[in-house]
Amino acid sequence: MKRFISLITMLLVCAAVSAQEQPTFSGKMNKDDIREVCTAVSNWQIDNFANVKHNKAGWHNGALYIGMFHWAEMSNDQKAADFLMQVGKGQKWGLLSRSYHADDICVGQMYIEMYKKHNEEKMIQPLKERAFYVASHPSDAVLSKRDPIGKYSRWSWCDALFMAPPVYAGLYTLTGEKVYKDYLMSEYKACTDSLYDHDESLYYRDGLRIGVPEPNGAKQFWGRGNGWVFGGLPLILNNLPADDPDRAYFEEIFKEMAEAVVRAQDKDGHWHASLLDPVSYPDPENSGSSFFCYGLAWGINNGLLDGAKYKKALKKGWSAVVSCVHPDGKLGFVQPVGASPKKASYNSTEVYGVGAFLLAGVEITKMLK
Repeated sequence: MKRFISLITMLLVCAAVSAQEQPTFSGKMNKDDIREVCTAVSNWQIDNFANVKHNKAGWHNGALYIGMFHWAEMSNDQKAADFLMQVGKGQKWGLLSRSYHADDICVGQMYIEMYKKHNEEKMIQPLKERAFYVASHPSDAVLSKRDPIGKYSRWSWCDALFMAPPVYAGLYTLTGEKVYKDYLMSEYKACTDSLYDHDESLYYRDGLRIGVPEPNGAKQFWGRGNGWVFGGLPLILNNLPADDPDRAYFEEIFKEMAEAVVRAQDKDGHWHASLLDPVSYPDPENSGSSFFCYGLAWGINNGLLDGAKYKKALKKGWSAVVSCVHPDGKLGFVQPVGASPKKASYNSTEVYGVGAFLLAGVEITKMLK
């Protein structure tokens, strides 16, 4: 009976989504349509940024900034470029105070890209000082959410694999100082060894979630949590030299996850807050979904994924995410800040979802002739 009620609930939600979806933006994968919807989403976020409660240097916005940077570069969107420059200057290119916490270095992804574009040392000097100290003095705490020190000073949750690794990869490539990559590889492998499920090719959000079943009895694999990892891998690989021997490690994880991501997609192209129990979480979830679209497009573009196999899922996924964009450019169905599957709604949005959406739009555009 419970399963029947859950199925009815899911059908009702799908009907509600269809009723709310506006044919304002096309979800087709062509350059003009992508430019139109990405411009609208970017502009809406900039125009409403004063309402964002998160710290401007926090991870929430760090994910927004890296997506918006790549969007501005590809589209020559001066409004987005000016916004990012204003943010960087306003923060004096600084970081939040928790030196070892992966979240507090996420904004450095944007700083690195701004430095590569403008060649102003002040844009990355505070970042280099912080990252070099951490990499050369790694924490010896236990990597566990149960350890009072290690839960933050080590990469003990899968979100961390988006927040910090692209920064250390980028600094390694910029400076040639191997200490950055040594730290990246050590922490990434330790996190993966503790949280990656080789049977499902997905990550538990953290050690506290291992063995916690969903209502349908499946293992709990959080949609956005796996989106963080899958979306973070291209950013790492983009920041490593083409001949780096450690690329193979990340590429293998990426290809395994891609298969799991496609298996978890529903018939309408959506992904849900819980990847293996969509009936219990019937709403679409568009931060994870956008990261999945970004990763699939990147994998096809870079020859790691077979386009004939994966492009259908990408097309369905992009169309599904775009269908949740409001007429004014607000991206809906983004799960609020959390650490496990939770409800999203047509009116729920977040800056990190916008960043992921823009990354996806940029990468899909690259594959179009």
